[in-house]
Amino acid sequence: MGQRITIDPVTRIEGHAKITIHLDDAGQVADARFHVVEFRGFEKFCEGRPFWEMPGITARVCGICPVSHLLASAKTGDAILAVKIPPPAEKLRRLMNLAQIIQSHALSFFHLSGPDLFLGMDYDPKKRNIFGLIEADPDLARKGIRLRQFGQQVIALLGKQKIHPAWSVPGGVRDPLSDEGRSWIRDRLPESKATVIEALGRLKAVLDQFTEEQLSFGAFPSLFMGLVTPEGGWEHYDGHLRFTDSEGRVVADRLHERDYRSFIGEAVQPDSYLKSPYYRPLGSPDGMYRVGPLARLNICTHMGTPRADQELWEFRDRFTRTVTGSFHYHYARLIEILCCVEKIESMIDDPDLRSTHLRAEAGVNNLEGVGVSEAPRGTLFHHYVVDENGLIRSVNLIIATGQNNLAMNRSMKQIAQHFIKDTKAIPEGILNRLEAGIRAFDPCLSCSTHALGQMPLRVQFVGPDGTVYDEIKRD
Repeated sequence: MGQRITIDPVTRIEGHAKITIHLDDAGQVADARFHVVEFRGFEKFCEGRPFWEMPGITARVCGICPVSHLLASAKTGDAILAVKIPPPAEKLRRLMNLAQIIQSHALSFFHLSGPDLFLGMDYDPKKRNIFGLIEADPDLARKGIRLRQFGQQVIALLGKQKIHPAWSVPGGVRDPLSDEGRSWIRDRLPESKATVIEALGRLKAVLDQFTEEQLSFGAFPSLFMGLVTPEGGWEHYDGHLRFTDSEGRVVADRLHERDYRSFIGEAVQPDSYLKSPYYRPLGSPDGMYRVGPLARLNICTHMGTPRADQELWEFRDRFTRTVTGSFHYHYARLIEILCCVEKIESMIDDPDLRSTHLRAEAGVNNLEGVGVSEAPRGTLFHHYVVDENGLIRSVNLIIATGQNNLAMNRSMKQIAQHFIKDTKAIPEGILNRLEAGIRAFDPCLSCSTHALGQMPLRVQFVGPDGTVYDEIKRD
């Protein structure tokens, strides 16, 4: 008799979701599904609003990565105005996005996944959280907290607040970086760089303890997508879109965001509110692709900063030119943090950051606009259609987590088939590995977060007729 195991809720992710494991008649894992069980509705309730308001509204999609939506929305507004923003405004937007990547990646690595990596997948679940990490390794936890604080404070220095800063607008930004802010950033850069370099060393030292996880956490061929510079280097704000395959071959290059519907399709799953984008020329599910830090490292030729380039070469030498295992999203995040710190280091004394020429003035010149930027979790698209008065007629948001949806589902199946051998006695650590497989992608499902503490976990064995035959609870 076929059965189903349900993990509800998934813990230490940003939002609400559950995992369902489907068993065949022989009791073996046949499939696994990742379900997003909350509905947001931003695409619908933004209709009728002036496009000028969209950066402030869509930033509320998430309290962890509001800057990502702020910038993608502002770039969409730039397209509707048909303007090229002043160079100082672009540099300031880039600075805020670098800070956003730092703070979000630090949260993911130290707070959400650090307990698994440095305490162990099978560690006491009551202590396998940020508080347990603080107790076991207070120095590492403190440094991780301060690294995230660095990114948050840079955002606040630019936007006057850490969350939902009303700063980047269609046509540019509101304010430059103050002299005091520049001094604070410069003073904290050495500590931030030292922390991420230490974290890289600590992660490399424990990799051998996770051989099975490296082999089973989303280790399969797929496409990868993201932005690159005109030269093919790592990019986070502008550039052009590129797809590569699991062998490192370029599948499509120099793609423009305004044409996204020609290369990205969006499928809907009946058991999730999360859309499932795919590479349109291959269809779904063959067109499955991944975005985010691992994808960005796979598609680029170089990082563009000295120490991050060294780490990228070592990363590729340690594994392969194109790394397909999703467990290594953690490693890629640290390389990206290092790159962001180095890029801030190289630009902090640029006089353009203090310029007051920050806005391009215009009215509605296009009735449609598409903006793209790299959020910490991957490529983010905003697409608005407006009327002659600039009122929103329709909105389409393609979120990074959605673009990883097909890969996350396949990862759940791979992990379940690899680790679950006896469905009558599943150790808690195996259930945690299923959750950790999702945490590797760092999905951001809403503005709520489960970063602190331990949420309850429920695993049910359900027959085809819906009868619950057994249940395991974690309080």
